[in-house]
Amino acid sequence: MGKTLAQKIFESHVVDKPFGEAWVLKLDRVFCHEITTPVAINDLVSRGMDTVFDPDKIKAVIDHVTPAKDSKTAEQGRVIRKWAERHAIKDFFDIGKNGVCHAIFPEKGFVRPGFTVIMGDSHTCTHGAFGAFAAGVGTTDLEVGILKGVCAFQYPGTIRFELDGKFPCGVTPKDAILSIIKMIGVNGATNKVMEFAGSAIDSMSMEGRMTMCNMAIEAGGTSGVCMPDAVTVDYLWKFIGPEGEGVYRTKEEALADFKKWHSDPDAQYDAVHKIDVSTLSPVATFGFKPDQVKTIKELAGTKVDQVYIGSCTNGRIEDLRQAAAVLKAKSVAPGVRGIVSPATPAVYQQAMEEGIIKIFMDAGFCVTNPTCGACLGMSNGVLADGEVCASTTNRNFFGRMGKGGTVHLMSPASAAATAIAGSICEA
Repeated sequence: MGKTLAQKIFESHVVDKPFGEAWVLKLDRVFCHEITTPVAINDLVSRGMDTVFDPDKIKAVIDHVTPAKDSKTAEQGRVIRKWAERHAIKDFFDIGKNGVCHAIFPEKGFVRPGFTVIMGDSHTCTHGAFGAFAAGVGTTDLEVGILKGVCAFQYPGTIRFELDGKFPCGVTPKDAILSIIKMIGVNGATNKVMEFAGSAIDSMSMEGRMTMCNMAIEAGGTSGVCMPDAVTVDYLWKFIGPEGEGVYRTKEEALADFKKWHSDPDAQYDAVHKIDVSTLSPVATFGFKPDQVKTIKELAGTKVDQVYIGSCTNGRIEDLRQAAAVLKAKSVAPGVRGIVSPATPAVYQQAMEEGIIKIFMDAGFCVTNPTCGACLGMSNGVLADGEVCASTTNRNFFGRMGKGGTVHLMSPASAAATAIAGSICEA
């Protein structure tokens, strides 16, 4: 019987099966940020176990609140900063060089097909876009990962989503993943891997695939995965080719090797869903769960106080280009606050060089530094009680972006159109 991508990764990384379906896997990467890792660091220090399994496999960043906004966040930054210095973690990204973790780590080439990755962050599933098994974990698992380079997982089943056809004009990967979450519900993939395949995924950029995998957790998925292919090779080439680490001499050689991480044609799935993307429409969430989704047309006219474009879901250059194409030569509606947070310094720089930042500023947007910022209501755009935001982020729980606030999740293009109209509007 054939195997899925996730099964192949599990079997190539297993170091123990202590009981039942629990598999202990060797880790290729442990990612860290300043919100969840300091708790693990302080606990390890208190236990006299302040060591790391491999400083080269640990990557860290300050991204959720940067620059620090108060004494508490300043202390969180200091804890991870000193820890990285203490253990010679060279890939530590502090202010001035930092960006949103799930954007800057792929951008630096830290994720590869077949890798196992953990982080104390639920949207770590983003990295499955590269054909890796990447999952968010709690503090205890993070501590063990930092100490020993292993993590235990329940052996996951896989749900396959075959996306074929051509996206209609104005429909994006964000619309696709929101439509999928609506279809299966917020618990529809609990303890499962969501495997995205089909011609629509094959033609999708790595940015689009990261958006799809990023929101797997919003359907309960342990991880989202895509098959590594020529698009993956092109994205990683500067790291894996002769100009980088020299792992491969040619792209053909890399592609041939990456195919070992493809699911087999006769692999067994828990379920298979076939989706014709040509039937999809621009959508947005309503209410306070990511599976509460309607078309933009159904929600048209819903007034907003703020529009936020950024985050690990949609703060990459492709996202900013989509929004800028809508905003060009137009202005944010009176009474609406527009905020854009480029996900990384490289995205910010690219956006400046392409004139995208000027388009945002001419339209009346506030451009912030790279940060998770308003996504989880920590800084740079927190909502007041009763306010409404159209957002390109990934989570719309009640109060997520500020106590009493409401968030409508949507694509960058729809968010830009909404900013101009002052109410939810199709691009």
